[in-house]
Amino acid sequence: MATLLSALLASSALVSAQDFSGGARSEDAFSYVQPLDTVILDEYNSSPAVYPSPNATGAGGWEDALQRAKEFVAQLTVDEKSYMVSGQPGPCVGNIAPIPRLDFPGLCLHDGPLAIRVADYASVFSAGVSAGASWDKELMYERGYAMGEEFRAKGAHVALQPVAGPLGRSGYAGRNWEGSAADPYLAGVFMKETILGTQDAGVQACAKHYIGNEQETQRNPVFDPNGTTTDTISAAISSNIDDRTMHEIYLWPFADAAHAKVASFMCSYTRINGSYGCQNSKALNGLLKEELGFQGYVMSDWGATHAGVASIEAGQDMDMPGGLGAYGTAFAADIPGRMPSFFGGNITLAVNNGSLAESRVDDMIVRIMTPFYALGQDKDFPTVDPSSAELNTFSPISTWKIDWNLTGPSSRDVRGDHAKLIRKHGAAGTVLLKNVDGALPLKAPKNIAVFGNDAAEPTKGQLNQQNFEYGTLVAGGGSGTGQLTYVVTPLRAIQDRAKKDNAKIVQYWLNNTLIANTDIDTLLIPDRPEVCIVMLKTWAEEAADRASLHVDWNGDAVVESVASKCNNTIVVTHSSGINVLPWADHENVTAIVAAHFPGEESGNSLVDILYGDVNPSGHLPYTIALNGTDYNAPPTTAINTTGYYDWQSWFDEKLEIDYRYFDAHNISVRYEFGFGLSYTTFGYASLAAEPLSSNISALPTPQPVQPGGNPDLFAPVYNVSVAVSNTGKVAGHAVPQLYLGLPSSAPAGTPPKQLRGFEKVWLQPNETKTVSFQLMRRDVSYWDIVQQEWVIPSGEFSVMVGESSRIIKAQKGVNVLGSY
Repeated sequence: MATLLSALLASSALVSAQDFSGGARSEDAFSYVQPLDTVILDEYNSSPAVYPSPNATGAGGWEDALQRAKEFVAQLTVDEKSYMVSGQPGPCVGNIAPIPRLDFPGLCLHDGPLAIRVADYASVFSAGVSAGASWDKELMYERGYAMGEEFRAKGAHVALQPVAGPLGRSGYAGRNWEGSAADPYLAGVFMKETILGTQDAGVQACAKHYIGNEQETQRNPVFDPNGTTTDTISAAISSNIDDRTMHEIYLWPFADAAHAKVASFMCSYTRINGSYGCQNSKALNGLLKEELGFQGYVMSDWGATHAGVASIEAGQDMDMPGGLGAYGTAFAADIPGRMPSFFGGNITLAVNNGSLAESRVDDMIVRIMTPFYALGQDKDFPTVDPSSAELNTFSPISTWKIDWNLTGPSSRDVRGDHAKLIRKHGAAGTVLLKNVDGALPLKAPKNIAVFGNDAAEPTKGQLNQQNFEYGTLVAGGGSGTGQLTYVVTPLRAIQDRAKKDNAKIVQYWLNNTLIANTDIDTLLIPDRPEVCIVMLKTWAEEAADRASLHVDWNGDAVVESVASKCNNTIVVTHSSGINVLPWADHENVTAIVAAHFPGEESGNSLVDILYGDVNPSGHLPYTIALNGTDYNAPPTTAINTTGYYDWQSWFDEKLEIDYRYFDAHNISVRYEFGFGLSYTTFGYASLAAEPLSSNISALPTPQPVQPGGNPDLFAPVYNVSVAVSNTGKVAGHAVPQLYLGLPSSAPAGTPPKQLRGFEKVWLQPNETKTVSFQLMRRDVSYWDIVQQEWVIPSGEFSVMVGESSRIIKAQKGVNVLGSY
C-alpha cells in the first residue's frame, strides 16, 4: 500500500502540465499579479499556487452548524474520517457510508438538474434551458423548491444541481441544456434562485461543473487499453482562460451560487490552464474558498479525481464515486474510463505516515457536515427509498461492500401536484419567435394537420436514448436526464383540444423521411387543413458535443416540404438550445415556437401557448445566428498531434461570447439574445437612474469575506426604473431587460453592452407599472487584472432598457462615480 501511495503521489505532481508548444505551463495559469510598470506578455501566464486549503469558518450564518460539525469530527477515528470523504457503492448515484455508532445515516447523492434520475414515481421537470428561457425568478425558485421536495422525499440529501458549467461558450456543447443561459448574469440568477429553492426544501444543492467545463469532447483523459485504469495516453482538454474572462464570465454565476450559500461545488473533468479541475489550487483554494468565501465542500465529478494528497491539498474535499479503500477494491475499475478512488484507505495511510495533515482531513469533513446540520438533515430526514437500490445500475447491489440496511416505504410516489407546475413552467420557457398576421393563437381550427417525428409517443418510456427516431423529446441524455412515468405528447394534447373545439379532423404524419421526400398533396385529404403544425426535435447529451446546429432527422427538409403546400405552417422545436432556422423567412411559415425541453407535461404546455390559454412570455437565453458558421468559439474536436498534453482549448474570444460577440462585431443575427414575442405589445417610458449613495468609490470597501466574496460587491449602488405599459388587448407578462455599456475608460475588450437586470411583470391591457432594477457594485464594475479587484470605471455608462439585447426602448447616460 505504501508503494501504491507513493506512485499515486508521484504521478500527480502539482506543476506538471505542458502547453502544446512544449513550454512549461503551471497548474494555476489564469491569474497573476504584476507591478503596474510590468509589460504583460502572456495573458495565460502562471501565478503562485494557493496553499494551504482554507479552513471553513461558518461565515454567513453557518457558525452554529460548523460547531456541531467540529464536535462530530472530534469523535471519528482516522479510518472513519477516510470513509467520510470517500464515496462507496450503495443505493444512490453517490454514497457516503453511515457510521452507526454515531447515529450518522450517511449521505445519499442523486442526479440531477431536472429530475431524480435514479428513481421511480418522480417527476421530470423542465430543463435548465427552459427555466432560463422563462426569465422568471419566481419560477426558478419554485422549480428548485419542488425538485427539492421530491429529492427529500426519496431520501436524497444532495441534489446534483444546478448547472452553470457549461455556461454556453459554444452552442455546440452537449450539456448546454442542463444550464440556463449563455450569459453569466442570467445564469447567476438561475443558480441563486434554484439553490435557495432546493435548500429551503431541506436538500443540499451542488453547483456544477466548476469551472471552464465548456465542451464534452475529450473531457476525460484517454486510457491505455493495454494498461491499468490509471494509465493514460492523452490528458483531458485544457480550458485556457485569462484572469479577467474567468472573473467576468465563468466565475460570475458560481459567485452567485456561493453567495446563496450552496452546500457543495462539483469540480469538473476538464483541465483548467493545464491542471485538472479537481486539483487546481488556484481554482479551488484561491478563487472558490478564499476569494468567494465558500463554506461548503468540493466534490469531484464522477471519476474526475486524478490524485490523492495533491487533490486534497489543492482544495478537493470529497471523492466520488470512490470505491478503493476500507470497503474493498475499486467497485467499477473494469468499466472503461472509471478511475479507482485515490482517497479511501490512502487517506488513512497518508495521515499515519505524515504525508497529509490530519487537520486538513478534519476540515474536509467539517465542510461536508456543516450544511448537513445547517439544513436540519440530522432531524427527521426520510430514509433512502429502497427502490433506488433496484434501479441503480451505476452501483448494483452486487458491488456493495456494506449493508445499507434500507428501511421505510419502497417506491414512494413523490410527485404530488407538481404536474401543474411543470405544465406552467414548460409554457413559461417557450419562446414565440415568429407570428405573422396573428397566426397564433389558434382560433379553434376545424382541420388540423400535424407533421414530424417529435409529435407522438416515444417507442420506449426511457428518455436516455440518443437515436430514437420516433417520439417527442422533453429532455436530453446523460446524467442530467430523468425517467418518465408518463408524458403528454403534443399530438395527444392537440387531439384533445381539437375534440373540445369540435374539430373535424386531426391528420398526422410522423415519418420525417416520408414527409421530406413526398409531395404532401398525396398525403392530405381533399379538404385542405387550416393549419399545419410541424414538430421538430434536436438531441443533445453528456459526453458528446453536437455535430450541427440544425434540427435533427432532416427537419429542415420537412419544413420546406410542408410549407411548399401549406400556407399556414407553424413550426415547433423541442431542442437542447440553439437551432439555426434557414426556413425562418419562408412566406408560408407563419409562426415559429422554440419549446426547448419542457418536461413531462410537454404537450399541454405547448397547447396552452398555441391556443392562447397562456400568453407566451419566454425570451431567448442565447442568440440564434443566421448560420452555424457565424458563431465563434466552437469546441475543440480534433488535434493533429499526439502529445500527452496536446488537447488545448484557448478561450481567445475572452468576454465575447454569444451576444457580446455579435454586438462587438456588428454581425446580423436571426433572433438576438433576449428576444421573444407576445400576443400583446408593451411600451416603455420615464427611464430614470439615481445613485443610492452620495459617495460611490471606484474600489469596494475592504471587508471580511462572506459567502460570495466581499459583501460590498453585493451592495446596491444605483437604482434604475422604467414605466412599462401593456399597449395591446391581451393581458401578459412583459420582460424588461436592463443592459449596461461601460465607459470608454474600461479596458479594451469590454463588450458594448451586458445584461445587468431583468424582471417579469404581469400587466392587464392599458395597465402601467414602474419596474425598478437595483444595480450592485459588481454589476457596474470590471475585474482589474493588475489590482486584482473589481473596479467601477470613470465616465459615462449607457443605461439601456428594452425587450431584447437589440430592441432597446429607453436609454440614458449615467456617471456612476460622479466627480471621480
